[in-house]
Amino acid sequence: MREDGGDPPSLERKAPRMSTKTVPGNYFEDFSIGQEIRHATPRTVTDGDIALYTGLYGPRFAATSASTFAEAMGFERMPVDSLLAFHLVFGKSVPDISLNAVANLGYAGGRFGAPLHVGDTVTTSSTVIGLKENSNGKTGVVYVNSVGVNQRGEMVVDYVRWVMVHKKDPASPAPETVIPDLPGAVAAEDLVVPFDLTGREYDTDLSGSPFLWEDYEAGERIDHIDGMTIEESDHMLATRLYQNTAKVHFNQHAQGQSKVGRRLIYGGHIISLARALSFNGLANGQTIAAINAGAHANPTFAGDTVYAWSEVLERIELPGRTDVGALRLRTVATKDTPCADFPYKGQDGKYLPEVVLDLDYTVLIPRQ
Repeated sequence: MREDGGDPPSLERKAPRMSTKTVPGNYFEDFSIGQEIRHATPRTVTDGDIALYTGLYGPRFAATSASTFAEAMGFERMPVDSLLAFHLVFGKSVPDISLNAVANLGYAGGRFGAPLHVGDTVTTSSTVIGLKENSNGKTGVVYVNSVGVNQRGEMVVDYVRWVMVHKKDPASPAPETVIPDLPGAVAAEDLVVPFDLTGREYDTDLSGSPFLWEDYEAGERIDHIDGMTIEESDHMLATRLYQNTAKVHFNQHAQGQSKVGRRLIYGGHIISLARALSFNGLANGQTIAAINAGAHANPTFAGDTVYAWSEVLERIELPGRTDVGALRLRTVATKDTPCADFPYKGQDGKYLPEVVLDLDYTVLIPRQ
């Protein structure tokens, strides 16, 4: 002790110095039109990723379940599920785009390119293409075009999404509103077909259904019948698998103080559940070629049971191909509501409260 009773100099208390090494994530006012973001943490795909994805959703599409089936279809080797590729690309963007999100709102113009295989490494970059502050002044909508590429620079997934993000300071001035012209359905000539069935016999016994491209008609509706209940552990494991760090999915302490009071299920989790359920009726839609549009109509939570139904919007011939065609589909997912009556929208044109997903996408399906 010093004679004056104070601490010796080496022990004198100093005000703590705030570290600036952590990253709080971008808020709405941190985005600007034309901003380009290279997202951190490349991801190399492993057999474990495929096993976990199968354990979470139980997809049964043969081309992404059996290497022998994939090779018999003309794939170089078995690809990972189209949506696993999408989630890995999406997850890279979350820390920069939607860490402080209220909710992910929708998708458009999504194209799948080079198939992703075990051993491939995917990286993602995004460009801000639109901004709109909401009328409450507390949040805004950010539109981005995100592109995932493999280690050879080949496009794996290219899509647009828009997300509602909190403002850090509600008093900060609103940016100029820019709402991009969202791309429509991906044209037939822009669809990538990663396999060739020419001269090959396609095994409908092993695929799980005798119904091929010619057996479907525009306007046809399919109730996929089955339902899957979401456990808290399911969606938490899924978001960790994709390295999706959005607070609304991870942090119950923070979400407990929000209006809804619970962690929201990542919307992509619902897409994968609906896709897996669609096997019953669309088993030969082996891969997804495009996500044309999509909306998360209502939130889902652990304990909800997801059902799905699909409508064939269009049967598409592919240029120069007689071995494979495409089906443009609308798949609608519901919570705690079977789909025999095809629930969708009410007379006011708004989604029914039980509808949680409205996805417009294109699958590739063998021809007879």
